[in-house]
Amino acid sequence: MLAFVHSYYSLRYGTLSVEELAAEGKARGYAALALTDINTTSGVFPFIKACQAQGLQPLVGIEFRRDHRWLYTGIARNQEGFQELNAFLSNYLLQHHPLPEVPPVFSHVFIIYPFARASGMAGQQPLRENEYVGVAPGEVNQLLFSELRRQGAPLLMYPQFTCKDAEGVALHRHLRAIDNNILLSQLDTPHGVTGEEACFKPCTDILKQYAQFPELVQNAEKLAREATFTFDFQKRRNKLTFTGSDEDDRLLLEKLAWDGLRNRYGAQHKVAKQRVAHELGIIHKLGFSSYFLITWDVIRYSMSRGFYHVGRGSGANSVVAYCLHITDVDPIELDLYFERFLNPKRSSPPDFDIDYSWDERDEVLDYIFKRYGKQHTALLGAMVTFQQSSILRELGKVYGLPKAELDALVAQPLAHANTSRITQKIFQYGKMLTDFPNVRSIHAGGVLISEEPICSYTALDLPPKGLPTVQWDMYVAESIGFEKLDILSQRGIGHIKECVQLVQQNRGIKVDAHDVARFKQDEKVKEQLKSGDTIGCFYIESPAMRGLLTKLRCDNYLSLVAASSIIRPGVAKSGMMKAYIHRFHHPDQIQHIHPVMGEQLGETYGVMVYQEDVLKVCHHFAGLDLADADVLRRAMSGKYRSRAEFQKLVDKFFANCRERGYPEAITKEVWRQIESFAGYSFSKAHSASFAVESYQSLFLKTYYPLEFMVAVINNFGGFYKTWVYVQQAQKAGGTIHLPCVNHSGYYTSITGTDIYLGLVHVQNLEQKVAFKLVSEREENGPYASLEEFIRRSQITLEQLLILVRVQALRFTGQDKKTLLWEAHMHLGHKVAAPGQELLFQTPVKTFMLPALTHTLVEDAYDEMELLGFPVTCSYFDLLQTSARGDVPAKDLLAFLGQKVRMMGLLVTTKYVRTVRGEVMQFGTFLDSAGDFFDTVHFPPSLKAWPFKGNGVYLLYGKVVEEFGFPSMEVEKMAKLPFQKDPRY
Repeated sequence: MLAFVHSYYSLRYGTLSVEELAAEGKARGYAALALTDINTTSGVFPFIKACQAQGLQPLVGIEFRRDHRWLYTGIARNQEGFQELNAFLSNYLLQHHPLPEVPPVFSHVFIIYPFARASGMAGQQPLRENEYVGVAPGEVNQLLFSELRRQGAPLLMYPQFTCKDAEGVALHRHLRAIDNNILLSQLDTPHGVTGEEACFKPCTDILKQYAQFPELVQNAEKLAREATFTFDFQKRRNKLTFTGSDEDDRLLLEKLAWDGLRNRYGAQHKVAKQRVAHELGIIHKLGFSSYFLITWDVIRYSMSRGFYHVGRGSGANSVVAYCLHITDVDPIELDLYFERFLNPKRSSPPDFDIDYSWDERDEVLDYIFKRYGKQHTALLGAMVTFQQSSILRELGKVYGLPKAELDALVAQPLAHANTSRITQKIFQYGKMLTDFPNVRSIHAGGVLISEEPICSYTALDLPPKGLPTVQWDMYVAESIGFEKLDILSQRGIGHIKECVQLVQQNRGIKVDAHDVARFKQDEKVKEQLKSGDTIGCFYIESPAMRGLLTKLRCDNYLSLVAASSIIRPGVAKSGMMKAYIHRFHHPDQIQHIHPVMGEQLGETYGVMVYQEDVLKVCHHFAGLDLADADVLRRAMSGKYRSRAEFQKLVDKFFANCRERGYPEAITKEVWRQIESFAGYSFSKAHSASFAVESYQSLFLKTYYPLEFMVAVINNFGGFYKTWVYVQQAQKAGGTIHLPCVNHSGYYTSITGTDIYLGLVHVQNLEQKVAFKLVSEREENGPYASLEEFIRRSQITLEQLLILVRVQALRFTGQDKKTLLWEAHMHLGHKVAAPGQELLFQTPVKTFMLPALTHTLVEDAYDEMELLGFPVTCSYFDLLQTSARGDVPAKDLLAFLGQKVRMMGLLVTTKYVRTVRGEVMQFGTFLDSAGDFFDTVHFPPSLKAWPFKGNGVYLLYGKVVEEFGFPSMEVEKMAKLPFQKDPRY
């Protein structure tokens, strides 16, 4: 007996997971289920596994709908049929074309038309051999008078289930209202709503409804016999060879690895030779030669284009990857073991993470798609699920809550003021919706390159990124045998790349940013690192990281690798970051909770710092094998979905510890550390990759601070806002100039020590206007006067006034107010249309204006409005007071234990919750000399003296220090008033 089902992968329609569908099907007596999700195949492979676990026969297909209207359903006869369905749907999704009324002729697909639609088509066109008409249980009585039956059309019983029960139908209605963005009360049939007929019913009850027409049951049974879709989950799906044969792949990879070894280590490095030979053996044995070669091919292309890249993740555990220049992390130097990346027991395929500059990644993706073909290449999808804030907002709209009430509900869902009959309903259905798939999205960087056409496994979407994307996520990809290649982007690499270019242009010096070995040994770089003066440097510029570098007196690569990991939330939450810092300073006081911790974690003072440490502890302390330990780690980091398997390993961990005679308290404490740490930790190789990039940034900042800061400003990707980097450039000796139409480019530029802010920073200046101003100047020379500027740029009055107010036309020698008058005289009643040159140039009348005055404060307010920060003066210059505080930031350590007054410009804050659930805050400020200092605001102080937005604050509190890093415990603070805005 066969039933057709929708899962919750029919987004905002279905109400049951594939596992729940299989369990219901089994419980209700069905022998086979056909998954027919709407315009998607996202759930096919989890569905097959779920049916196999219940002993059911899975059939797979697609229900094709257009504008909520069911057109027809396709059921795959076999794997070829599944590919046909995917290719057909992909063709329309990729082109954003509507689905046709009638499907094409398929070779390996059964087509089922809805009974109501087929009745309307009766006599118009005969059904093909592979086509049926589906008759729902509620439509059986209509058969007695149906033209279709008299014509002998092949009719099929078609019970279709979407919900478990009446509560599921109610949830379905909420989902349909969300999908249509309407009130629940506005739902009707055109919105694609089903009713009680979609609830799962026992097989015996359904058969009774078809008792008059046994041929419909027989046709369904025939369909189930013939639709024999099977799938081998053990087979690898990636492109199997790079050269065309396994043997040629093996020989090429060996050649490249040995050549790279000579380049990286020299020909006689005994340990490196042993590692390369060992790794090559495992790579070939497990069939990953082509994966390494494809990654090498991508790196080779990008290096030929001069693109910067960082290879990171567990792939950096591989010496072969290091020799192929996939990564710049030396696994031998860091004692990284290859088995963390690839081993015969590993339950999941590995992947390489390759970072590119944000403005170069798309070209790398374009190469991959063209090199390996769009039939075989796709981006990896992702599934955005319903979570608390999105649930509350969506359901709140469905119930018609006003925006103010909706915002309050999202902000404080448990507040008494948010308790009502409606919010009770929202919470009721919100609980049911939690973790439901909501929207198909795109993985951050995953790329799949398959041996068979990609449509053998999925239909393809075309998200805004513009490249075909599979309809399932990384978990499904992993389960069916795909290894993804992560092509990621980050702005840190853009800083490095652009800084090197600016140094070449501005100083004529060529810098090799990949000479990391030299950077690690540079004394000035070491000192810069230890001081925490790392603003703008990738991953090490946040207040917490700068404080950590100071506390650890970090001046070497290995310490930085550790710092890159212990700064992660999991380490801080577990208390291990504090323990690590203390043990670093007091190694003689270390007391290990168990000898195994000392033996396995000696390098990190007995503290778990890396993902590898989780494996070590699980393996050596609890006796789990490395494969199980890795599954446990992956589960904690959210990369493994089987909760049942995870729980088995947790139970095994505790059982093994009991067998070994450990006290329960020790076992629980070790587990607590593992549990609170593993989900947020980095692999050591990952931290090492980040540390390499940090050194590249740090070297450039140390020796070329002005070019470096300009590069950071232009890449818009740092931890801080732009004004902080502008301030840092000024502090490093740069002269900051306001945007200028005769000197500025679209982005910020540097000549010598003169830094001209780019036109991109001028708010409300249209991009096309900025580009035209620059291109016109570069083509025809500098602008000579206001009149000539207006004529050549064809600028509008509105855009001209913005440029005048930000003093971008100061080359004229006229003050701002005079220029504003003249701008209105020239363009206040313009006759020519925008972009249209005048046929004849008429002489310009001159007018005598009275003396106009303006102040620096007025300029500063214009700059804050148009740039977001003042340039011609500092925030401190705008204060009504001339006081600057009693203690400068650089002298804080001299006042330890004393209560002092300081004045600081707020840079950033960070909220945390105490163990009691109270809010406390950390602040970072700049003093009037441009030096940073940090503050702590405990709950009582914060309640009495809260932050009141950006600005300069007067702070009073006690100076404290932790391992040489000073800060102020604030008792009182007040935001200081600026001088009145003279423009109003």
